[in-house]
Amino acid sequence: MPAKRPEPPPHVYFVVSAVFHYLGPSFAVLLFARVPVLGVAWLRIASAAVVFAVWRRPWRAFRRAGRDARATLVAWGAVLAVMNCCFYEAISRLPLGTVAAFLPVILLAAIGARTARNAAALALAVPGVYLLTDVRLAGEPLGVAFAAANAVLFAAYIVLAHRVAQRGDVGGLDGLAAAMLIAAVVVCPLGGWEAGHALLDPVALLAGIGVGISSSVIPYVSDQLAMRRLPRATYALMVSLLPATATVVGIVVLAQVPSPVEVLGVGLVVAGVAVHREAEAEPASSAGRPTAAPSATPHPAESLPR
Repeated sequence: MPAKRPEPPPHVYFVVSAVFHYLGPSFAVLLFARVPVLGVAWLRIASAAVVFAVWRRPWRAFRRAGRDARATLVAWGAVLAVMNCCFYEAISRLPLGTVAAFLPVILLAAIGARTARNAAALALAVPGVYLLTDVRLAGEPLGVAFAAANAVLFAAYIVLAHRVAQRGDVGGLDGLAAAMLIAAVVVCPLGGWEAGHALLDPVALLAGIGVGISSSVIPYVSDQLAMRRLPRATYALMVSLLPATATVVGIVVLAQVPSPVEVLGVGLVVAGVAVHREAEAEPASSAGRPTAAPSATPHPAESLPR
């Protein structure tokens, strides 16, 4: 029997997620010229929901889930819908690097910072996020308000997504697919009416599908594959790298050149993530004693197509 090929480290999945989290939205900004902002959000979620429906058939997982699991999936779907609407309203007014500064995510990481090294990481990251947000507050208050709402919702996304990733009944990719279908329902009254004419525009429709795959399918799948193996606080602090990723993508795709203050902010955030480290693995796993609880064990079928 051939040896099982080792799975990539969870940080590899995070890097994929970080790149596509903002590569897709950068193209969405270009799409704003053809489709209203909330219409683009609808196209993103609806196209991703169709892909997940064909791939995972999530209604079967939702049907067999318990009451608590269904409540989590409904909450996650609602968060995905509103978060994406706020995010697109924000990036229509602000550079990607500014919108990517997630203060609530830093606070999630702070809850899990139990070592001096992790506290030092937060001490670097928080001022960096402050520099990235404060530099834009006076010029575009409505954009900052949408960015702040997106940040709070993104923190909720991490909590709910991590909770689903650790479940054995409807966790991982099946849970993500179910939540995306729920998000598609929730987003219809918010942006469906703005996307109506795009359905008759082949270029806008294809671009919207591309945004959905690159913004919601690839990064959210990568998130689930990373979250099932990383503590929530570790993942939350790694997300602080996103301002750097978004800044680079903004420069390459949208010609959004950052100011020196913004560059300093990004540098501090990246330094904070570089200093951070995960909690040391329990000695029990190497000494023959019991390892992690079964609930944290990756589901063997999660990475298999349905």
